[in-house]
Amino acid sequence: MRLATWNVNSVRARVDRVVDFAVRESVDVLAMQEIKCKVDQFPFEAFEDAGFHVEAHGFSPWNGVAIASREPLENVRTSFPGMPGFAKDHEGPDAPLEARAIGATVGGVEVWSLYVPNGRALEDPHYFYKLNWLEALTGYTRDALEQNPDLALALVGDFNIAPTDADNGDPAVVAGFSTHVSGPEREAFAALEAAGLEDVVRPLVPTGYTYWDYKRLRFPKNEGMRIDFILGSHALSAAVTGAAIHRNERKGEAPSDHVPVVVDLDLSGPDDDDRPMIF
Repeated sequence: MRLATWNVNSVRARVDRVVDFAVRESVDVLAMQEIKCKVDQFPFEAFEDAGFHVEAHGFSPWNGVAIASREPLENVRTSFPGMPGFAKDHEGPDAPLEARAIGATVGGVEVWSLYVPNGRALEDPHYFYKLNWLEALTGYTRDALEQNPDLALALVGDFNIAPTDADNGDPAVVAGFSTHVSGPEREAFAALEAAGLEDVVRPLVPTGYTYWDYKRLRFPKNEGMRIDFILGSHALSAAVTGAAIHRNERKGEAPSDHVPVVVDLDLSGPDDDDRPMIF
């Protein structure tokens, strides 16, 4: 299975480019973030004509997530347990849920396409919403893997966190002053890993960014950030055979400000012939 994640920054504006990439790179499962449309506005036909099944979740021209798959998507969900909501000037536990998560099972893998809240500023209510959102995601991950340690779980998408200094090359993003690199955000990312996940791309692609701001010539200067990840459980990590960050997708006409991140998975399991003989 070839699994990819891409913050497409408006699927309607870039549908031809996104479908072309998925076909050209033989992607089996594509998780998308920031589709920026309602479900009835999603360009399903373009994906279906290319042989994909699609599940989308979006309420407005903001946020929104989707998964396209060569195989049918099962057990589709649009939130994880405890996922908090957010609305401006709304306090309390009953804030409306945003379209930031969609999960499905495909080919035996539980895949979640996630668009983690941005945070906006260190004292903004959105920042605390982001931390609460990540805490709930960590709780779900821990519970799921405790119940099924052999679960092939993939949390993929735009995490809006550069977990180490090596993941941040944008001079405008400064630890202690900016979101994405603050201590609590990095601790939240580490907590996700401690819950039973690992970045399955970094060991194979140790350098490279996934996002460059449109402004201030950030891409030509390579002043980017690595904020798009594929985090996998032990069962998923053990199946990874390759990985890539497709930097060239930031080039050309009207690109997204993010690029795809891809992993190859061998889910066939060990060959019977390779197993030790028992007498």
